[in-house]
Amino acid sequence: MVKRVHIRVDADLSDDFTSIFPELLKRTQRATTTLTGNIADQQELQGILNLLSAMDVDVIEVVTMPTDDEDG
Repeated sequence: MVKRVHIRVDADLSDDFTSIFPELLKRTQRATTTLTGNIADQQELQGILNLLSAMDVDVIEVVTMPTDDEDG
């Protein structure tokens, strides 16, 4: 089941850095970056969070929302 996700991190991530997440759109606001996109499942989300952690990027917030397919 595809979910829409917003991941906000406490860093201004470069385009080179965010290119490792091709499924996520980058938006930067004052020393934070929000990565937004569709993920297939919890395993994919956990993989993204693990990679951010391995790169010493602090995750501030993760928000999942239903996609248009789930609105009914």
